[in-house]
Amino acid sequence: MTDHSTPDSAGVIDYIAVEESERFRTLKRTQRSFIFPLAAFFLIWYFVYVLLAAFATEFMSQRVWGDITVGLLLGLGQFVTTFAITMTYVSFANRKLDPIATEIREDLEKAQGGA
Repeated sequence: MTDHSTPDSAGVIDYIAVEESERFRTLKRTQRSFIFPLAAFFLIWYFVYVLLAAFATEFMSQRVWGDITVGLLLGLGQFVTTFAITMTYVSFANRKLDPIATEIREDLEKAQGGA
């Protein structure tokens, strides 16, 4: 079996073979296993907010403190959730994804540099 991550005689790396490699597939699988559930959670959370705003106006207009309503708190919660998801993803990527991606990149740079 040939190593497709090494350059051919023209110094060109077979990137399709790299994409089909087990390490790259593991990288994609790890990323997707994190992103898809989080995206689903956020979309559900967002649509619940929109549906509540449209159909549960009495609930959303309940005052919590002064002029602060449940709807306002849930709306601000959308922003908080967005930042929390972003920070969680950055942390996850730094711990799990970046080491694998760096390893793949370094192997490709070595292979191309040795051509």
